[in-house]
Amino acid sequence: MHPIDDRPHPFIPPGHVHSPRVGPGHVMNGAHLLWETLLGEGVDVVFGYPGGMILPVYDALPNYPIRHMLVRHEQNAAHMADGYARASGKVGVVLTTSGPGATNLVTGIANAMMDSIPMVCLTGQVPSDLLGTDAFQESDISGITIPITKHGFVVRRAEEVVPVLRQAFELARSGRPGPVLVDITKDAQTGRAALGWPTSTRAGLTPAVPTDASIDDALELIAHSARPIILAGHGVVRSGAGELLAALAEREDIPVACTLLGLSSLPGGHPNNLGMMGMHGHPWTNRAVQRADLLIALGMRFDDRATGDVAKFAPGAKKIHVDADPSEIGKNVPVDLPVVADVRAVLEKMVRRSGSRRRPEWWSEVDRTKQECRSRDVGSRRPDDGLMATDVLGAIWAAAGGDATIVTDVGQHQMWSAQHRVTGRGRFITSGGHGTMGFALPAAMGVRLASPDDEIWVIAGDGGFQMTASELSTVAEERIKLNIAIINNGVLGMVRQIQELFYGRRHVASGLRGPDFVTLAAAHGIDAIRVDRISDVESAVRRARRSRDSLVIDFRVGAEDFVVPTVPSGAGLCEMVERPPLSRADVRRDTERNPSEAKQIGGVA
Repeated sequence: MHPIDDRPHPFIPPGHVHSPRVGPGHVMNGAHLLWETLLGEGVDVVFGYPGGMILPVYDALPNYPIRHMLVRHEQNAAHMADGYARASGKVGVVLTTSGPGATNLVTGIANAMMDSIPMVCLTGQVPSDLLGTDAFQESDISGITIPITKHGFVVRRAEEVVPVLRQAFELARSGRPGPVLVDITKDAQTGRAALGWPTSTRAGLTPAVPTDASIDDALELIAHSARPIILAGHGVVRSGAGELLAALAEREDIPVACTLLGLSSLPGGHPNNLGMMGMHGHPWTNRAVQRADLLIALGMRFDDRATGDVAKFAPGAKKIHVDADPSEIGKNVPVDLPVVADVRAVLEKMVRRSGSRRRPEWWSEVDRTKQECRSRDVGSRRPDDGLMATDVLGAIWAAAGGDATIVTDVGQHQMWSAQHRVTGRGRFITSGGHGTMGFALPAAMGVRLASPDDEIWVIAGDGGFQMTASELSTVAEERIKLNIAIINNGVLGMVRQIQELFYGRRHVASGLRGPDFVTLAAAHGIDAIRVDRISDVESAVRRARRSRDSLVIDFRVGAEDFVVPTVPSGAGLCEMVERPPLSRADVRRDTERNPSEAKQIGGVA
């Protein structure tokens, strides 16, 4: 064993390729052991906020070539790590103190858990001898986060730091990825132990390999189906299997419907891509799903936003379900062929063994339905309409050629953004399962660190943007380049839409008075402009794209626009409301012509 060495390690400039700093057996305190372990795991950035119970770790940070981004709120640190993980494919890392520093992470952790994002959350904790005494800023964060993490650890001794962290990273990225919490007492950070690099012995972390029999059964079902559809979920994106998905779809001539989080699995302009399915999916996509005789569900969990009423979901279709998480198989929808395995491994085998088929009748039906839906889509614009959100989103996609990375918040603008992803290979990053407002700005900051050369657009509503706007100071301090589009309609748009359709047009607590976003951005040191005319949209988008610095654009849009289609709660995909009511009289006329629609839109009259 080496003697104790308190001397700081020489600082290694950022960008240096890591090599072991010290040999096994070197004695150091738990804080240094933590950073040595993070280096060994390939970590290059940590998002955090210091406090008393994590200060030993922060005190050791200057000795290590890991970038630390000081956030303005701990929840945003979790969202930044989340965005970084989605864009990089690596594990995102968060570092906060005990008590409120730890509990402020909860929403961000839950968001990562719902969307299967690999993340390790490191929290400080009071000294071991004070645990359970209600000491200052003590909270049982490992207990609080049990339902929203893959696992939680409490580290009480320096000797546990390295093996626990190694296990945490392995858990976070293996199988179905997700967040892992490591709560480290202050005495574990200051105590001393010898550095060691344990080899993982944890069983069950390697995804199950698909059997040849299951692949043969899947291909046989595909061969005998007349109207198959692939449902591409987030698992395709997370496993990097987009090219394999395209190959299978092309060989077997199968249309592809994407979930919200699966939109990046296939280029928007790919001929087999029908676009988004589900509650606000394209009407032709939903109709095709409902008409299918076989669904090949890849890395998706049949959540309610994708299926509507499961009793009415694709009633004539057999279902193949591929997922790395066995608990998802049959949880929401009964399936005919379960395949518990990594999506990429399944697609590799299917592509190698698939045949070459053409399905002209099925494609003719799909294309005919698409044309019929588009011919009925007259939109809601009237001659006196002002700027609308779709004008903005269309201009952004057109300017970027569909190849930008879009990071959205949650609400109407999120659904319009998803519907506009019809061209290019650009990534689409959003909060899916948890639906977390305020996600876009901090997540995009993490995306920027993972993708320094990408064109990145933040698309946020005025409500969600106000929740995390404090991070504009971090954007300015860290000189992060983002194009930030605020779709500002002065209301909580999706809430107001639901009130319009299903609550008798009673607008309760959905009006939203916001700040002057141009002045707010300037106060943080960020350039900003305001746009309220259609004629100014393209020039504003061009200015943002040309600028070397971040630009906030406050797009003042109308509040009367609706996201369509919409599948009402409790309805099936076949019961979409495909066009918005323009007035109370329009609703009355439509429901008199089609009484069944009165149920679909809540009986508004």
